[in-house]
Amino acid sequence: MFKTVLIANRGEIALRVIRTCRRLGIRTVAVYSDADARAAHVKAADTAVHLGPAQASESYLRIEKVIAAAQATGAEAIHPGYGFLSENAEFSAACEAAGIVFLGPGADAIRTMGDKITAKQAVSSRGVPLVPGTKDADMSDEALVAAAADIGFPVLIKPSAGGGGKGMHAVFDAAELPSALATARREAASSFGDDTLFLERLVATPRHIEVQVMADAHGNVIHLGERECSLQRRHQKVIEEAPSALLDEPTRARIGQAACETAKSVGYVGAGTVEFIVGADRPDEFFFMEMNTRLQVEHPVTEEVTGVDLVELQLRVGAGEELPLTQDDITLTGHSIEARIYAEDPSRGFLPTGGRALDVAFPTGEGIRVDAGLDAGQRIVSDYDPMIAKLIVHADDRDQAIARLDAALAASAVPGIVTNIDFLRTLLALPEVVAGDLDTSIIDNLDESQLTHAPSEIDIQVAAAAVIETLGRAGTQITGAVTARDLAGAAVGGTASAWGRSAAFRASRPEFRPAVRLDFVGAGELTVDDSDDVEFGPAPATEFAPGVEVTARAESVIIDEDGVWHVAIDGIQYTARVFSDAADRSIWVSSDRGVHVFTRPLADSSLTPGLDGAEVLAPMPGSVVEVKVDTGDRVEQGDPIVVVEAMKMEHVLTAPAAGIVSVATVPGTQVGLDEVLATVVDEDVAADAGITADTAPTADTATEQ
Repeated sequence: MFKTVLIANRGEIALRVIRTCRRLGIRTVAVYSDADARAAHVKAADTAVHLGPAQASESYLRIEKVIAAAQATGAEAIHPGYGFLSENAEFSAACEAAGIVFLGPGADAIRTMGDKITAKQAVSSRGVPLVPGTKDADMSDEALVAAAADIGFPVLIKPSAGGGGKGMHAVFDAAELPSALATARREAASSFGDDTLFLERLVATPRHIEVQVMADAHGNVIHLGERECSLQRRHQKVIEEAPSALLDEPTRARIGQAACETAKSVGYVGAGTVEFIVGADRPDEFFFMEMNTRLQVEHPVTEEVTGVDLVELQLRVGAGEELPLTQDDITLTGHSIEARIYAEDPSRGFLPTGGRALDVAFPTGEGIRVDAGLDAGQRIVSDYDPMIAKLIVHADDRDQAIARLDAALAASAVPGIVTNIDFLRTLLALPEVVAGDLDTSIIDNLDESQLTHAPSEIDIQVAAAAVIETLGRAGTQITGAVTARDLAGAAVGGTASAWGRSAAFRASRPEFRPAVRLDFVGAGELTVDDSDDVEFGPAPATEFAPGVEVTARAESVIIDEDGVWHVAIDGIQYTARVFSDAADRSIWVSSDRGVHVFTRPLADSSLTPGLDGAEVLAPMPGSVVEVKVDTGDRVEQGDPIVVVEAMKMEHVLTAPAAGIVSVATVPGTQVGLDEVLATVVDEDVAADAGITADTAPTADTATEQ
């Protein structure tokens, strides 16, 4: 067995590999960028090597730097995790040339399976069924358009290299195909350095089923059952489970054998995942999609139902050992579900959020596993994928697993960062999810009202009371019209907000400050006094949410030495804590109903009305990849204006109304949150301001701005 292993990755997967290495007595080496200098995986490893700037292209993706780090620290093997260099054939070859074991397949297998076209050619010789689609490599857009007519719409555009849903686009009409191909090529080139595309027929009511395989260098190949990965958003997995509720035992055996044949077609060695698409209406019929030549994000659910440590098997196979298990040794026990926690805002179209984690709280207990790479105080940046944690549960059956995962999510919170935790709870409660009637379009078909798991009115009241008392204790003067909903981080009215005020906060005094009060807009008053009473009233006028009238009197209120509120209302115990620093402010309210984090609201991701028109604001830090209009152009409502890339995904900003556009940026510009990218004005204003093509910014002026 190896003495030292370098992990060429970051975050939760790096910590996951470190955990197994530590159990086996293997010394670990972490690598990190400027952005990750204080990250959890750096602290956990035995030693760490700095690679370069935050940009992955200058750090985690620099093969020569990673190899040099391994050589400098005496690492005999490199575990690539997933993403970054994990499916890079050149990296595998470079490791071999340097005499370092790459804990994955050889370069030839990566090249074959990394190109989805050659992969299909390889597996078809082993009798693995394929979805109808294009077969030739590197087809032009014109050739793909022509081929689509033979395949039949709808079609799915897929990049030949890479995965994770990036560059994938469903097209239902022939007229939409050329522009979708152009976008897909850009995304594929940006994410994978290869813009080769191919087309497949889009299977109706598709379910995404994948099979975990493991192979050694002695010709042994086994599978460890399947995972259901049908709950996806824009082809990005959100919730995964094992086993699938769709497959019966005969189909499970057939799809497992097909996965093993796929691995054998390229002489595969190591851990890999073979992905299949299955029509929900024909569960006995499956088609090969692709093979991921690495450990998958969702591998924990397989570990939970099989009891097998997949990272340990990777290490043993990499060290030249035979697999210690045969196919007959693999049994599936119980049910496991994994939820991916992202730094994203479901209410704003799932835009990445970022920010600083003021605290990190995940539950522990029977059947609960948390794979996370985030510490309190750590900042989430736009250079990397927005996934910050995985919450995994295991139970005797699927119903128990769903209930356990919901309870675990209810006890999870990352104050300071807007996450999808509430959305995950909403998703788990959908009738079709509970019933196991899944397909890959469920999330995309949800309406806006289903994107959040709303807090109760009492949660909002406790949050409002906590922030009022805290700001009052800190000497902040709160003036103007402020609603309780403003204070709870979901502004719906009012001309001033306590969130907009910069006040130093230090919770050092446990005692009450008397008579802290605030007049709500049309809602009476809330009073915190030194008699341990909190009153919300008067009842008829206390409107804390649209259409909801509530009143509550706290049975007890205790503020502990850390400034945490402990409030009893109607027999329910609530805990409220206000987090604050120079840049972020959040309220965290928890009870047996769950945890709700109220965070300072971000600016609207759409165009926001200004004094003389409407401004196009960057919805998150990122890079401008395309400007679709010129200064002086007339646009109609809904026309695309600017395309911004963040966290490896493109986001199209559109016009809110007809008018003349003034562009304030150029492609390649790095932009910050809420930065003005363009303005739409009416024709009279444009004429008065002299907005013409001559006033468009150049690359230099855009950079200066």
